Amino acid sequence: MQLQWLSSGGITSPRGFRAGGAYAGIKTYGAEPRLDVGLLVSEVTASVAGVFTTNRICGAPVVVCRERLLKGRARALVANSGCSNVAVEQGVADARQMTRWAAAHLGVDEAETFVASTGVIGRRLPLDKLERIIPTIAVNEAGGASFSRAIMTTDTVAKSRAAKVQINGVDYTIGAAAKGVGMSHPNMATVLCFLTTDAPADAQFLQHALKRVADQTLNMVDIDSDMSTSDTMLLFANGLAGGPQLAEGAPGAVEFEGALLEICTALARDLARDGEGARTLIEVVCRNAKNDNDARLVARTIVSSPLVKTMVTGRDPNPGRILMAAGRSGAELELPKLSVWIGKEIAFDRGSASETPYATLREAMMHDEVQLVIDLGIGTAHATAWGCDLTEDYVKINASYTT
Repeated sequence: MQLQWLSSGGITSPRGFRAGGAYAGIKTYGAEPRLDVGLLVSEVTASVAGVFTTNRICGAPVVVCRERLLKGRARALVANSGCSNVAVEQGVADARQMTRWAAAHLGVDEAETFVASTGVIGRRLPLDKLERIIPTIAVNEAGGASFSRAIMTTDTVAKSRAAKVQINGVDYTIGAAAKGVGMSHPNMATVLCFLTTDAPADAQFLQHALKRVADQTLNMVDIDSDMSTSDTMLLFANGLAGGPQLAEGAPGAVEFEGALLEICTALARDLARDGEGARTLIEVVCRNAKNDNDARLVARTIVSSPLVKTMVTGRDPNPGRILMAAGRSGAELELPKLSVWIGKEIAFDRGSASETPYATLREAMMHDEVQLVIDLGIGTAHATAWGCDLTEDYVKINASYTT
């Protein structure tokens, strides 16, 4: 299985998907108004899968999506930025109203229309603005870029990916749009991430595959150790490319999941690289853990450690901080078997500090991407996590988020 990346592709690259975005005035980011409402629609009913935040204070759109996911079918999605529709008494009713307007405009079933919102918590959606703008949004095959920009909040760039893969002799396309560079420490879901494909797939298989892929990719991203109230990841498969249906254990299912894994890995890196105020992408690789759970625990704990993040900010190689984070992760460790690398330079060698000079380790960090590797030496399980450094700009962004 080999992906063919589409350099200018996105969420509308698969057959039968159209999208668009518009500016409703929900919030202005900086001096310039930005698109803040997006629509996505499939020409035919699609199978759908989703994973969502486990935060006990969750967004009203999450409640609506969970309800509608039970049928496993979808035609459309409406999303907005600037207001998350969380912790508001009328939130669920307002989220449903958004889908009602979107469904009427697109000519689809409201029950098959999903919804997502991101932005400030505790404020009611400006329904007057949404009622005015949703019916004006033009959707087309070129609208993926507008949709991607419409879901951005503090993101500095839109995140779009698309690739082709041949499975069972048929060419399929997978497209994606994602956002989320703050309040990001996903668990069971991730920020906002929407995926489309023209492959025919059973909803139950999609659900299992999406969960497995999320656990290895977007659930391994950390920006600031805070889990959003609005995390939503949806995958739509409309089957317009034809071919045999993909189902658990069926021919091609493993290959499709592998393609999905590659695309979501790329998105995970995109999100971490654009973390609020970030200057450096951090990749943490845990090797030879006792089991998969331990490997993920160690990688996620290290990449989310404020002391590790600031170590990278200052280019101050300190393997002790990596050891500290691994030690508090809850994973099984044996110090005499443990080694740490910064870049390609060994910093801690099987229980003892290495002889690598400080200057050499520091030089290994002088890049816009820094890899930290920890080898536990007690098993065969591996995991990778992605994050970013912690800078003064992160504080400035979040010190005035609602203003």
